[in-house]
Amino acid sequence: MENQLYPLKFKPVLKDKIWGGNKIKSVLGIDFDPLPNCGEAWALSGVEGNQTEITNGFLAGNDLNELVEIYMGDLVGDAVYERFGNEFPILVKFIDAADYLSIQVHPDDSLAAKRNIGYGKSEMWYIIDADKGAELISGFNQKVDRETYLRSLNDKTLRSILNIEKVSKGDVYYMPAGRVHALGPGIFLAEIQQTSDTTYRIYDWDRVDEKGNSRELHIEEALDAIDFNVYDNYKTDYQPKDNGSANLLTSQYFTTNLIRLSKALAKDYSELDSFVIYVCVAGSLTLVHDGDTEQQLRLQKGEAMLIPASISRVDIIPDELSEILEVFIA
Repeated sequence: MENQLYPLKFKPVLKDKIWGGNKIKSVLGIDFDPLPNCGEAWALSGVEGNQTEITNGFLAGNDLNELVEIYMGDLVGDAVYERFGNEFPILVKFIDAADYLSIQVHPDDSLAAKRNIGYGKSEMWYIIDADKGAELISGFNQKVDRETYLRSLNDKTLRSILNIEKVSKGDVYYMPAGRVHALGPGIFLAEIQQTSDTTYRIYDWDRVDEKGNSRELHIEEALDAIDFNVYDNYKTDYQPKDNGSANLLTSQYFTTNLIRLSKALAKDYSELDSFVIYVCVAGSLTLVHDGDTEQQLRLQKGEAMLIPASISRVDIIPDELSEILEVFIA
């Protein structure tokens, strides 16, 4: 058993943001001093220059992509390794919005390839908590063309053509590449996304930092990325399931399930040719892999754990009513 792969825990990468708040510390217990406002904790990342470091076991101190290079299909699954090579394909974040994020859009894979910037960025949000009346922007509320969009941008009436959603704890939103979006104040969430750090900022509410500088906008770059269509439903409907996996999203980029636990649950991954990520969004748990009771691991709210593809069974034992997101590539 020595030197075999095991479930991996990580040291988060913390990001100071002009719109960030205090919940990364107050809710998750992650100290972000000396950052003034921590908007994001990257819980699991293979983004170049922002890779998370393993904190447990004999692999502690290595970063994520180093492990992909060494263990390849044993870590991520053969099909996943064939598709993505040495870059880990999923990025997991916790986001605390104390103010509006910029209105933004992300490119899809084909536009990203054309611009030579790696992969596109489709993402999914699971709302861990939301203040009463909290809202987010997702897509348009009417069919618009480029001209209408640019006119509203210049007139500072962009918000009037955007779809506003009131959000509550437990809500799920999928933001495929091309969808204009923004988080509003009072929202705390877990984000699952493609490994990419490309964001085209369209409008930043005319705000400036303490030095009087506004953040860079990407009006031109965003134009070819935007999906101008209007959709019937922007929120993802799902049926929660006690002590089992409830599907939130299945896409070509990732599958995400919600597991709500009040008692021990055994998960069989022997047929799955992929890594699995557990993202704890409520409570705390103990995990045992492949029946090895000597190697029990703890997972608590605000942590992500990577289950290598070579592990076929995981027993999850909650301390209390707990919730985890279960993420893999089908």
